[in-house]
Amino acid sequence: MNLLETMIDRKDEILTHMGEHLTMSLLAIAIAILIAVPVGILLTRFRRIAEPIIGVTAVIQTVPGLALLAFMVPIFGIGTLPAIIAFTLYALLPILRNTYTGIIGVDKAVVDAGRGMGMTSRQILFMVELPLSLPVIMAGIRTSSVFTIGLAALAAFIGAGGLGELIIRGMSMYDNNLVLAGAIPAALLAILFDTLLRLIENKVTPRGLK
Repeated sequence: MNLLETMIDRKDEILTHMGEHLTMSLLAIAIAILIAVPVGILLTRFRRIAEPIIGVTAVIQTVPGLALLAFMVPIFGIGTLPAIIAFTLYALLPILRNTYTGIIGVDKAVVDAGRGMGMTSRQILFMVELPLSLPVIMAGIRTSSVFTIGLAALAAFIGAGGLGELIIRGMSMYDNNLVLAGAIPAALLAILFDTLLRLIENKVTPRGLK
């Protein structure tokens, strides 16, 4: 049986696992954005503690993905919850670092001009700093998205499903077609997400920065 036949024969199974894979990835990325962007903004106001906190998220990424998942199991059990928590932790670094770097990289003269016009700190943040740093922040989100979708294949090791189920089963059966039936959709999801986020970035980026 060749790859095409395998994918046609198992299309329902592939779609089911793709849905699980997508759900885990989306939740992890969304939670990471909700945590990392506000923390990144806060760190620009307290720069002395920025590097230590960013360093902690960097240390998390040095832990192998499978090891982090294994560490989560005794605390949260098996299934989707520990997988989402682990993937969220992995997704934090690029978003946090890019949010911080993007905002502090905004031209100080532009910020001072905003203050000279009577803008409050809140107005400067939302009308000057965030719009100008948006391309950098979106680059971090795109990096996290691709990374998380690829990493989500490991969720199968703790019973959370996803396309990793097909990959693991194919490896145990020495069936390369089954491995590819899980790996190819995962790669396509990563490419699709990166493309969609790039389109969103182009839409929301101020014209002067394009």
